Amino acid sequence: MKTVSLPDGATVPALGQGTWMMAERAGRRAEEIAALREGVDLGMTLIDTAEMYGEGAAETLVGEAIAGIRDRVFLVSKAYPQNASRARLARSCEASLRRLRVERLDLYLLHWRGDVPLAETVEAMERLVDGGKIARWGVSNLDTDDMEELVASGGERCATDQILYNLTRRSPEIDLLPWLEQRHIPAMAYSPVERGRLVDHSALRAIAERKGATASQIALAWLLRRPGVIAIPKASSIAHVRDNRAAVDLQLDEADLAALDQAFPRPRERKPLEMI
Repeated sequence: MKTVSLPDGATVPALGQGTWMMAERAGRRAEEIAALREGVDLGMTLIDTAEMYGEGAAETLVGEAIAGIRDRVFLVSKAYPQNASRARLARSCEASLRRLRVERLDLYLLHWRGDVPLAETVEAMERLVDGGKIARWGVSNLDTDDMEELVASGGERCATDQILYNLTRRSPEIDLLPWLEQRHIPAMAYSPVERGRLVDHSALRAIAERKGATASQIALAWLLRRPGVIAIPKASSIAHVRDNRAAVDLQLDEADLAALDQAFPRPRERKPLEMI
């Protein structure tokens, strides 16, 4: 498994597992748990979740999935922006820990920026590190100017910025990704296959046919080729997990990359960071 280094030297797999929209159908619960466990067995040991996902239901499902294998998992969760204050973040974290049935998170993120000042969130996150509740912290959906403000507010120990980044959302390449790379902060790419919409794109299908792969594997391989990027696709079945895992070993050549650049051109001008 290809790995990515965090600022503190810890390494995580470049391909992890997302859980957005999991735990929403009772009839799929066993299958989703089996999929997460299969992903861990295949080296996709980073699991990302959030208190927002199903209002805690996804965290509960992840807790069941990692029971007995906690020491093999790099566990990430996220806090609502309204909970990212001095008064509320500790309670929010404790609730996530209870649902996940763990004593500590490996990484805790601010889900998106709200009304709480970033300096206050940084202070609250550092308190959780000092208290042993989280190993490190980061952010999600913060654009370049937000990141500059975060660092200026004492957030030098930010471990990652989780962003919407895929073939159809390439604006971060203009300034945000270079900014992160200069500071050795990895980007965590959510919705790497644009919530499944990329699988039917003709350019991806053509490359996939030449490679003996799937369109989603091409989309993931395009992300994984870039240093400092962690992709976190969601997969609700063992077959889908295995399909995702195969993308790590897929090599795109110059002709493939040129075809993708033509089909999905990078914007000429910077656009505000998108989020879904």
